[in-house]
Amino acid sequence: MLIKLMKTKLHRATVTQSDLNYEGSIGIDATLLEASGILPFEAVHVWNLNNGARFETYAIELERGSAEICVNGAAARLVQTGDRIIVASFCWMEEGQARDFKPGIVLLDEQNRILPD
Repeated sequence: MLIKLMKTKLHRATVTQSDLNYEGSIGIDATLLEASGILPFEAVHVWNLNNGARFETYAIELERGSAEICVNGAAARLVQTGDRIIVASFCWMEEGQARDFKPGIVLLDEQNRILPD
């Protein structure tokens, strides 16, 4: 049997920009993508801690070390610069494999810097 698990999470990221006229997606600093294990073009869920909005989009890579999190397209209406969000991805696994799986969880400060565990 396959079960759905959280694969990765960027916890309490800060939105640095939104662009309504971009085609869509959420741009994330390449360093943060790598640290969490989110791949470019991977589907992600985004949960806005400020207003409760929830949406699904895909991740695109932004400049490494930029600390940028940019919500694009229609989803830009669901965030404001400075909002804190959670970005998560999910995967399907066999139950036995899932018992030992550890998701990639990255905690962030207000400037999108990685906090120690």
